[in-house]
Amino acid sequence: MNFSSSTETAEHVSRCLELAVLLEVSAYPKPGNVHRTADFQETRYEHFLASAVAVAPHFRHAAERGVQVSTGKIGPADVGIGKVIKEAVMSMSLWQHGGNTLLGSIILLSPIAVAAGMVLAEEKFSIAKLRENVKVVIESGTPMDAVDVYDAILIANPGGLGEAPKLDLTDPASKQKILKDQVTLFEVFKIASEYDSIASEWVNNYPITFDLGYPYFTQLLEEMGDVNTATVHTFLKVLSEVPDTFIARKVGLSKAKEISSEAKQVLEKGGLTTKSGRNLLWEFDKKIRDPTHELSPGTTADITEAVLAISILNGYRP
Repeated sequence: MNFSSSTETAEHVSRCLELAVLLEVSAYPKPGNVHRTADFQETRYEHFLASAVAVAPHFRHAAERGVQVSTGKIGPADVGIGKVIKEAVMSMSLWQHGGNTLLGSIILLSPIAVAAGMVLAEEKFSIAKLRENVKVVIESGTPMDAVDVYDAILIANPGGLGEAPKLDLTDPASKQKILKDQVTLFEVFKIASEYDSIASEWVNNYPITFDLGYPYFTQLLEEMGDVNTATVHTFLKVLSEVPDTFIARKVGLSKAKEISSEAKQVLEKGGLTTKSGRNLLWEFDKKIRDPTHELSPGTTADITEAVLAISILNGYRP
């Protein structure tokens, strides 16, 4: 696909990522999470729809910055990836009253948006080139980007933050220390990568997204042609192999591993493709759907959105 202007390129990228968010939240039943047939008391399906619309312009802006990098107008360190994330989170919060719906997704998808703009401005889209550019974008993050991401996280106020051993988000002195010691955003996420899969994706160039989720999702689409089944099964596949760090922070790694084991059992029974698999899946969903959301695999949902995003960028259409 050829685009006649940077505006068209950025609009294309934005639509791809917005569609990824919409398809992921609509897939059902995703155990323990909001989807089109299940709400939380305070966060409902429509809150996610509103959030997807709210953040789309920020993905467009991110892609425009990527085009500017590819044309030499700015350098990768000038993208302002932290500001993109912060402003997207602010819009997410303004457009709905369901709380933190997309923080993890915004953090994962923003570098992808920039990288996609870089690729499409220069050549035909390729997954390999996208991944290379994601690495460039992330490793070019500045101390100011780190401060902006801290602000974004505090605005979103996600559950299960706890205290970090270094540069704790809840310590007001952390941002001053980041700027004083010139700690980059990459270095901040490196600290967090030990206990957070989204941070780990950042510093390790998205191995769960590109190496586990994407090939599996693509294979399922080829075999079944059903995006709902492919999305739910990809969610289960990621959960089965990577204990959800949102759950681990709230109730411990042991419980997170137990839930991963149950996700594996659902897939082994056939998931949505068999009667016994469907029954087990609905039981699993009911079991981990609690009022406090301590067992909600929110990080897994964020990574699933990243999988959908690169698939749609690569040409998939429902």
